[in-house]
Amino acid sequence: MNLTMLLDMAADGFGERIVVGRPEDGLTPARLRELSAGGARAVRAAGADAILHLAVNGPAFPVALFAAARAGVPLVPVNYRLGGEQLDALVANHPRALGIADPEQAEALRRAGLPVLSPAQWLRTAAATGSGVDDPAQPDAPAAVIYTSGTTSAPKGVILRHHNLVSYVFGTVEFAGAGPEEAALVSVPPYHIAAVSNVLTNLYAGRRSLTLEQFTPQGWLDLVREQRITHAMVVPTMLARIMDVDGLDRSVPSLRALAYGGARMPRRVIETALHEWPHVDFVNAYGLTETSSTISVLGPQEHRAAVVSDEPAVRARLGSAGLPVPGVELEVRDEAGDIAGAGEAGQIWVRGEQVSGEYAGQGSAADERGFFHTRDRGRLDAGGYLYIEGRVDDTIIRGAENIAPAEIEDVLLRHPGVLDAVVVGVPDEEWGQRIEAVVVRRDGVQVDAGELRTAVRDTLRGSRTPDRITYWPELPRTATGKLVRRDIIAALTAEVRPPAG
Repeated sequence: MNLTMLLDMAADGFGERIVVGRPEDGLTPARLRELSAGGARAVRAAGADAILHLAVNGPAFPVALFAAARAGVPLVPVNYRLGGEQLDALVANHPRALGIADPEQAEALRRAGLPVLSPAQWLRTAAATGSGVDDPAQPDAPAAVIYTSGTTSAPKGVILRHHNLVSYVFGTVEFAGAGPEEAALVSVPPYHIAAVSNVLTNLYAGRRSLTLEQFTPQGWLDLVREQRITHAMVVPTMLARIMDVDGLDRSVPSLRALAYGGARMPRRVIETALHEWPHVDFVNAYGLTETSSTISVLGPQEHRAAVVSDEPAVRARLGSAGLPVPGVELEVRDEAGDIAGAGEAGQIWVRGEQVSGEYAGQGSAADERGFFHTRDRGRLDAGGYLYIEGRVDDTIIRGAENIAPAEIEDVLLRHPGVLDAVVVGVPDEEWGQRIEAVVVRRDGVQVDAGELRTAVRDTLRGSRTPDRITYWPELPRTATGKLVRRDIIAALTAEVRPPAG
């Protein structure tokens, strides 16, 4: 099982259907197979042991993914938003790679002595090199090396092998299951695992896919209507911006399904979206780079049931990550390593064929039973629904009490005047850590810190009440919506802090 097999199946099964780009000039599976074969020959001719992709999303990306697979080398998509030192450090890990880079990023690869092609040059090279089939990679060969976002520590290269990615596709998608009119819009950059997984799943399903690299609410809505998008994937901050802009025409008659993930979704936002788009099937997908994307899903019926139900347990599931996907086993373990009971918080471990849990230069991080520690805290309810409480590293330890920032953030985000919020632990001599919150207010709305602290105290308890609340104009987030907590903590502990407002 390798990625070229998926492409061959699509090319043989519906080879003339457009699966990448716009109907008038997009790529069919048959053409994608030709280009990937030509790209593989170019990789072999260059003596490269990887393709390093440092560019925005576009047709060059899927060609690179399958060309790497056909050449038996990994694709390494790199974050083009990194600073110079970070970028140089990652590029230095791949001294024999063939680079694909946008012009403004190419110098970083040239400094490392790599051959560099622009996306347009790469496509021309793949087309001119000629078709033909080389020996594809073995199932246990690396298909991609994707670097983690590095929001709490230095980025690590996650090795995803062919059998990991193929297993994910087989477990979540029906071959040729999409109708010829279906089109998917992906709004995440190519260095995110969702970009890789969406290339594979949409191709396997036979669904045309487009990318939107520069997100704005109006731009997203315009493209959905123009291209009659039926399926879309966003991160929570994108959906929040779409729902929060006053006077925006949010009509999306063609849209059938919307998946979201990558960060926590405020309940207020998803409830607003469900009421705004009652015809859309919403899916919350939870996963990691190390797990080849999604490992649990909250489906459309659970979303709708949670909104109308009078049962607290059912309503609460709107804040859950749903149930494991086929082939994935989940465990929540307590501090002693024992299986936690229903409703008891602990650390999330996962096992399955799609789970890699392997880092470049470090090997596998799986335990003796093959379970990988996600480093996320969570709990399972009596029905097996998974609730994410945040990263283990984010846990605040105040006076020997473990406090999950997520539960405090949920209370703050319920306030109608709060647009965004984060809670972190800041070093404190007396308590070990003190609780500090940073809040982004809605435009023109005054929010009293005392009122927010009272809401937390009344909902949770005194020990979980923020010691201080600061107001910022916005929170630092990655392109995929993840909070960069280390930057927040650094700012809060610096001698010069953003004004409290």
